Amino acid sequence: MPAVLPSCPSFQQASGSHPPPFRVAVVDDHPLVRKAIVDLIAETPGLACCGEAASSGAALALVAEHQPELATIDLTLGEESGLSLIQAVTMASPRTRILVLSMHDERLFAARCLRAGASGYLTKDQAPHQLLVALCRLARGKTYLSEDAAEQILSAVGGRHDESAAAAAFDHLTDRERHVLTLIGHGLSTREMAIQLDLSIKTVETHCGHLKEKLGLKSARELLRYAVIWGDEELPARLATPSAPDATEEPGAA
Repeated sequence: MPAVLPSCPSFQQASGSHPPPFRVAVVDDHPLVRKAIVDLIAETPGLACCGEAASSGAALALVAEHQPELATIDLTLGEESGLSLIQAVTMASPRTRILVLSMHDERLFAARCLRAGASGYLTKDQAPHQLLVALCRLARGKTYLSEDAAEQILSAVGGRHDESAAAAAFDHLTDRERHVLTLIGHGLSTREMAIQLDLSIKTVETHCGHLKEKLGLKSARELLRYAVIWGDEELPARLATPSAPDATEEPGAA
């Protein structure tokens, strides 16, 4: 019987309509694991495998050609680094949301993968159904982590931020501050953020200072950890290109 997720509207076919399925690229260097994932995707209405790859080079070629909505990527591909591949895939296909599948302890690697550009982390010892749950969250524009991993990352942010407190603090940020937070979570340096936002480095540093003050954080490291979880996953269209500076901003040097 097909492995359908009734609770996931992203996978459901509307009555009388046939929207295109979410395409998934499957990247893993173990043939049996790849086959199991491909078969599960094939059995799930609303999902379709657009191809599979066993190496970083093949994965990049696959993603560049098909520009899929979703991708599952093993963190270790032989001797190749899955973290480097995540970064390369996000550059080759910015629309592709990446779910990392790994045998490595998520408490050690989940935050690093999200920082590299992934949108979720799932260990391979989970039930197949959990893979569909994770893909559903990514298809809806959300991040997927286990409760343990999410709590650990949040508790690392100063030890004072439970999920409700973190969400409340996030709600009080301005659009520009959320934009800066997102760029921090994606690993951009202060100089890179200044270039992208067309601001001076000093102004970006001021925004970072305001973020730490509003969020009750003490260091840049705590701010980075917070940004990995709470930065907007998709930038609002009005922030995708530099906007006119507000009263507190200085334009960047030409």
